[in-house]
Formats: sequence, C-alpha cells, structure tokens
Amino acid sequence: MSETVGSQRLAVRVAGRESGDVAAAARERADAPVVEAGSTGVPGVEPLLAASDGDETTFYANATPADAEAVADALAGDGALPDGDATVDTADAAALPLPDLDGFGAERSVLARCGWIAPTNPDAYADAVGFTDADPDAVVESAGGVLGRGWGDWSADEPVGPLWEGVRERDGSPAVVVNAHGNPGDALLGESDPFSVLEGAAHVARVVDAVQVFVYVSEDDEAARDALTAAADAYPDFPVDVSVVEGPAAYRAAEPTMAIEAVEGNHRLEARLRPPGPEVEGVFGEPTVVHTARTVAHVAAAVRGEPTDSRVLSVTGDADEATLELTADDALDTALDAAGVSDYTGVLVGGRFGGLTTDLDVTPTPDALDAADLGTDGVLEVLGPDACPVAFVGKRAQFAEDANCGRCVPCREGSKQLTELLRDVYEGSLDRPKIDELMRVMESSSVCAFGQHAPRPVRTGLQEFAEEFEAHAQGTCPAGQCLSDATGEEPARAKP
Repeated sequence: MSETVGSQRLAVRVAGRESGDVAAAARERADAPVVEAGSTGVPGVEPLLAASDGDETTFYANATPADAEAVADALAGDGALPDGDATVDTADAAALPLPDLDGFGAERSVLARCGWIAPTNPDAYADAVGFTDADPDAVVESAGGVLGRGWGDWSADEPVGPLWEGVRERDGSPAVVVNAHGNPGDALLGESDPFSVLEGAAHVARVVDAVQVFVYVSEDDEAARDALTAAADAYPDFPVDVSVVEGPAAYRAAEPTMAIEAVEGNHRLEARLRPPGPEVEGVFGEPTVVHTARTVAHVAAAVRGEPTDSRVLSVTGDADEATLELTADDALDTALDAAGVSDYTGVLVGGRFGGLTTDLDVTPTPDALDAADLGTDGVLEVLGPDACPVAFVGKRAQFAEDANCGRCVPCREGSKQLTELLRDVYEGSLDRPKIDELMRVMESSSVCAFGQHAPRPVRTGLQEFAEEFEAHAQGTCPAGQCLSDATGEEPARAKP
C-alpha cells in the first residue's frame, strides 16, 4: 500500500522511531493506506498512531500492535474506532493536526509535517507542499531576511541575505554546508522532514551558484542520517551534488568552522582562526555558506510564502523531551506549559551554554533573549524542583573544560580556572570579582562561540541564585543535593 495519502478518506499513520511493529500490524488488517511517519518531536507519546476517518483524526499514544489491529478493523467497517487519547478535526491533510497531548504546542510551521508524512517519499512531500525551484533573485527577495537559527549557523541571529551576497560575489567554487549536528530541532527536521531541509539548501545553492552541498550530521543521529541520505537520493532534480557527512558526537563539533573541518575529513577538530570566515575560506578553501537545518527549512518556507518568524524549541533536562514551535509573540513559559512542565528550579535557555533563569516571560526572538542574557540555540533545559543550581553550573563549567577543542588559551585555560574557582565555593571561598574578570576575558577573547558562551551558565547562575552560592560558601546546600563538589558530568553526548 502506498505511503502517500492524498485525498483518500481513510488512513492510518504511525509516528516515531519504534513504530515498525505497530505499522506492520495495521497493514495486515487495513485496506486504508498505512504511513510510517518520522518522529513528531514528542517521543514520550510514540509510537503515536493516528487514524483518520474523513474530517476527524483520532490519536492513540504509546500504541501497540493490538491497538493498530483494532483501529484497522474499525476502519474496515467492523465497528466504531476505539476510544483514543485525543480527537482532532482534520481540515488540512498536509500537516499534523495537533492533538491535545503534552508536548504539542498550538501552532506549527516548519515542523508541520513531522510525524505526519512519510519522510523519505518525495511524492508525500510534493502532495503536502510541493517542490519549488524559484530563481535566485526571487529566493533572495523572499528569504534574504530570514534570521539564522542556532549556534552552528554562521549567520546566527542575523539575516542570511548578506552572507549569500558575499559568497556569490567571490571567485571560486562555492559550497553550502547544512549543519544538522547537535541540536534536537535540527535532528528532528532531518529525520522527519528531510525534503524541507534539502529544498532550503537547494535554494541557497542556486543563490550562491554552489557546486556542492554537504549535509552534516552527528554520528549519534542515525535516524536523521538515514532519512537525509534517502531523501537526497530521491530528491527530484537537486541542482548540484549533495552528500551527507557524519561528524563526531562531541558538542563542539557543531561549531561552524569545526563542521567544515569534519566535512573535509579531518579527525582532530579545532576551531579555525578568523578572519577570514567560511564565507571567504570554507570547505577546501572555497567560499562557503554554513546554515543549520532549521535555517534552511525556514528559507524553504519563506520561498513558499509562509511566515518565518516562528522558533523551533526543544524542552530537555528534567522533563519529558519535546520539540515544538513558538511564534515570535509567545513567551517561553508557553513551551513548558505545552510540555507539561510546571515545577522547576530554573531553566537554562539557549543550549548547552545558555542563560539560567526562573523568569520565562520572554519571547523567543533574538533581541528579547539577548536582552534577558539568554541564549538563542532553541533548547530549554529544565532543572527539576530538587536540583541544585550551584552544582548544575559547576558541572557545566567542568563540561567546558573537558569538551573544548584546546585551540585557544582563553577557552582552554579559562574553563579550567573557572571550574577550580567554582570548586573553591565548596571550600568556603566565593571570589566574585575574580570569577567575573575571568569570565569577561573568556567571553571577549575566545576564538569561537564555544569559549565565548561557556561562562554564561555561571554568570547568569550567580545572578539568579546568589543566595544559593552564598549558602554553599557557608557550607550549606539549600537543595540538599551537594555532598562533595560540583564536578562529574560526562560530556559524551552532543545534545544539550
């Protein structure tokens, strides 16, 4: 049975990585199409079975093969659909109709097809939104104002148009790197809607007259790698050569110049000195554009004429992981409400080296986040109600010491000294002036964003939880969690 649905009245969709048995059970009994979709971004409810009958879709969370058989039998006319966990009017078959379940926000734009269409079937993508091949000037006009998303983007929080203009005006053989490494939102798009990523990359490649597109993924994100590879093979008339390249799972490997090092096949990844930046000397010395998967998906949406001011956010930490989307007017606490998180000590906003806060009445725009001293990498890491913020920032400093590339002194030695100064707090010494000066040097003189951002959890933690730091210096942990010191986090995974 085809994995496209089109205008058919009845359909079964199963979303999530562990959905094979559920989908197989449905196929054995159903006459309707059965679609294996990618993840919805809410793994806590997956496998998520969706049974569409006319204008209604009923959802079954954590579905089993028995659930699939019962649904298939009902759709075949043997009875009413079993009661589900949510039922939604299905007016638009091209996008996931959001169920009233924890983890789903109110609206989706670039995530609209995640968990709804067959990710690597070009016909499914064509039916949903269609492939476009707008000319370069039209792409610049419609998408040149899109802001780059994520710390792995060379245009992070800046309009992408000027970067494109700079690259296409240079001599050489330009390249495009799609950096899908290390962020849950980028991995989700690669896994569940790879054609939108590739379509955005194709637009950029035409604008800068690129000769090669590299899609860069973490070796840990196998689902994204496999989906992007299959989609690249199936993409109709991709304008240039396209390759999917793996890099090590280390967090730092997502940094734009280290992504280029990985694309070139270098085993030891170090941040490149700049200037010149990748737009001058990138992959194999050629001018190169580096964008995250989120950025190019927004570019594809802009070319289709869709709004592009939404932000993809992932809730992680002491909470069930969920990747969702907020508009530019939504406050960050909207995301936590949608994810079912109501009790927490604080939230690290903006990725591994984001800002620690308890005030989430902040919109997800770069200006608002910057004004609140928070990061923009689209990750909200929850510290549960029993977490100790002092231990948390100490572990984050230890991570910076363990995981930096070693290229520059301010980051390499600064993160080491910062960890030691935080350890001294447990010995009764809280030297704020010395900590502040060290962080200022790291932020102002480190080569790349890793070292420039590494002090932020500590700096914001000292501001937000000053009383807790003072209590620790006096030998007390208010949360009752600290038995010795604040070290010990293993930096094995790239994801925040």
